[in-house]
Amino acid sequence: MKHNLKVTLLLLGMFFITQLIGIAVINQYSPVTKIVFNETANEYINVSVSPQLPYGMQPPETTPTESLVSIISAFVFAVILLLFLMTLKVRWFLRIWFFLVVAVAIGITFYSFIKGFQYAQIISLAFALPLAYFKVFKRSMLIHNISELLVYPGIAAIFVPILSVWNIIILLFLISAYDIYAVWHAGFMQKMAKFQIQELKVFSGFFVPYLTKEQKLLIEKAKAMKNKSQKSLKNMKISIALLGGGDVVFPLITAGVMLRSFGFVPALFVAVFATISLFVLFVLAKKGKFYPAMPYLTAGTLAGMALGYLIYMI
Repeated sequence: MKHNLKVTLLLLGMFFITQLIGIAVINQYSPVTKIVFNETANEYINVSVSPQLPYGMQPPETTPTESLVSIISAFVFAVILLLFLMTLKVRWFLRIWFFLVVAVAIGITFYSFIKGFQYAQIISLAFALPLAYFKVFKRSMLIHNISELLVYPGIAAIFVPILSVWNIIILLFLISAYDIYAVWHAGFMQKMAKFQIQELKVFSGFFVPYLTKEQKLLIEKAKAMKNKSQKSLKNMKISIALLGGGDVVFPLITAGVMLRSFGFVPALFVAVFATISLFVLFVLAKKGKFYPAMPYLTAGTLAGMALGYLIYMI
């Protein structure tokens, strides 16, 4: 197992809770049927109305195929831009970029639950901005991981309306192929993670530092010997459990597409099976090695989609 059981369960718990929050947020932005009076026909008719996303983030009206091409193009551009900015080491620009993305995403999440209130957009930002500030500009593991629970539902809410079931399946395979190449061949996924943690002091994903049993024993031994072995602890490297943001948001987007297409139960199956596949990865993975999570998550997500669709058809 890559991490100890406690840390593994913590990562799995945060992953699954994010999926549930995301499904709830996407449901809030899903189309609803309203009865309106048609003056031309002189009768009441049912009209499907989609709640608008705040802060000008409403996606344009395009076909699913056009949306897929746009998402892939934007993803490639974002990765190239990030690698270029890493080379230049423009930390201030990247931190501001992270801050804006986090603030808007959390704002979208908050807004989904209070959109019926007056000044809902302002109230949502009033909650989102402090969280984004402490996440990006202050180092707090608790704030970081709490904010991560709210970031990905907001991001998923932007992309779900413009994707179809077949489009998200294609996207999952493409992202899995990219993940394999980036981790096992090019190695720049590890470089991006290290740059974010060491240079930017922020990470796009769940981040859990912890001590191994051996390290805990060394600390206890040092305390027992007081100052004699304290110096040996200064260079001790703390283990870190990471789960990238992409590994969280793509299963969530899939669950959202299933929610809008087939309902809550199929979406829940996607979340459950994605969590199970992530657990399998953590069990099979070895300590000190990097693994592409998306191939495992894609397998679990597709299994959840298939089973959810079968239940929907029954």
